[in-house]
Amino acid sequence: MDNIDIRILKLLQKNARISISEISNIINLSIPAVSDRLKKLYNSGVIKKYTIIVNNKKFNKNLTSILFVSLKDPVFTDKFIKIIENEDEIVEYSYLVGDFDFMLKVVTRDTETLQKILHRIKYIDGIERVKAIIVLSTVKKVNLTLPDKVK
Repeated sequence: MDNIDIRILKLLQKNARISISEISNIINLSIPAVSDRLKKLYNSGVIKKYTIIVNNKKFNKNLTSILFVSLKDPVFTDKFIKIIENEDEIVEYSYLVGDFDFMLKVVTRDTETLQKILHRIKYIDGIERVKAIIVLSTVKKVNLTLPDKVK
């Protein structure tokens, strides 16, 4: 991967629907060269997939919260993951080191719906504690901070 690949990736992060010809014009590289680089980035796994970001409010999903969950013992991990993967409102989760074992990002309609999710999570076997934080607004959202240049 070189500096041209980084520039291509940055353009795609801003707009995954940007055309190859637009990329070509911006970075001053031929269309076939850009196409080849995109194929290599995809085939090497640098680009996992092209996707969209949905406006949750258009689906009446107005509340985002972060839940921190501690398990009583690591033996409950696999069972916990199986259960939360079936919760549509949990859009992301991470396994952590520290005071909590998991961080769950929940996007839901309102506080009543969040309360129902919290109730279901709190009563999963092996849960020690749950801490909920309400997100007021998301200021910055990126996949990965790419360097300006490859050293």
